[in-house]
Amino acid sequence: MKRRRQAAVAGGLVLIGVAAVSGRALFDGSAAGPEPAATAPATAAAPVTRTDVAQRSPANGTLGHAGAYDLVAAGQGTITRLPAVGQVVRRGDAAYEVDGRRVPLLYGTRAVWRTFRLGMSDGSDVRQLETNLAALGYGDALTVDGHFSYATYWAVRRWQDDAHLPVTGTVPLGQIAFAPGAVRITGRDVKAGTPVHPGLLVVHGSSDRRVVTVQLSPADTPKVHVGDDAIVTLPDGTSRRGTVTAVSAVASSSGNGDSGASGGSPGGGSSGGSSGGGSQSVVPATVTVDGALHGYLDQAQVQVEITSDEHKNVLAVPIVALRALPGGRYEVVVVDGATRRHVPVETGLFDETNGVVEVSGAGLTEGAHVEVPGAGS
Repeated sequence: MKRRRQAAVAGGLVLIGVAAVSGRALFDGSAAGPEPAATAPATAAAPVTRTDVAQRSPANGTLGHAGAYDLVAAGQGTITRLPAVGQVVRRGDAAYEVDGRRVPLLYGTRAVWRTFRLGMSDGSDVRQLETNLAALGYGDALTVDGHFSYATYWAVRRWQDDAHLPVTGTVPLGQIAFAPGAVRITGRDVKAGTPVHPGLLVVHGSSDRRVVTVQLSPADTPKVHVGDDAIVTLPDGTSRRGTVTAVSAVASSSGNGDSGASGGSPGGGSSGGSSGGGSQSVVPATVTVDGALHGYLDQAQVQVEITSDEHKNVLAVPIVALRALPGGRYEVVVVDGATRRHVPVETGLFDETNGVVEVSGAGLTEGAHVEVPGAGS
């Protein structure tokens, strides 16, 4: 990376030199008239700032929804109604209907295997039911403790009455369905009129939480961790902040060479791997975007920049202020009025998104100004 950056900076100096030589050659020889004065490249000055500098790994991403949920029947009867594809079913809503009676969705990861009733043994499934009763507003006299008490019994009766279910204080198998959270229906696995039996897959879906799936190259994976900040550029060009919430521990094979991370910016790491049409190894990662996302199609392509490292409260200058020196070193030119001073610097993180680089060097202070290419140079 450093060698490529040095080459880019040095390349700029070579072009300036070539332009100067070409201009001089144009007026050498026997042409009449005085030789015009050489014109120095236009320059400007930029301040040395103290700021936070982040190094980011660019990648291509796909917008979608988190999770994959299956709603499986536990009782018997006949399917009489199904939710529409795209509908979001939340806690207390009908996941589907059996024999004309709604089967409400409750939240939880524990599968139902027994009827809830007075006298049953304590368990985490009872606690899960009680948690939902409380969340739905039936927990005034209820203790969420995994014990099906008389308070639980009366809470169930009140809930059943409001939900237009048989008011018994008992919840038989098949009367409720559980999922980890709200379910966005993506497919129906049966149709109305289908006989129900335990284990029948009724509908499947995802959560209603929008996420971005990123395909990292194996070389980039060690730099990306759960909790890293990210910037997501959406299809309309707007940017949103996000957080890496999952990084797979297993590489998979992508169908083409363009689905991996993109190594587009100069000086960045080779994030994209081969760009050929064959398959390549990628590591899936998930970025959760801050706030709600509405109006964007599933599977829309987005650009993601994951913050792989960050240094806070450091001196920084524009990357274009760097001048390459032999041996892979750099300097900047500090300007103070008509005075120009060459200052060797050590570089730290390169923030290519914002065009700045972390620097340190003797005599380089916040508020000083460094020379950068001017307009038209």
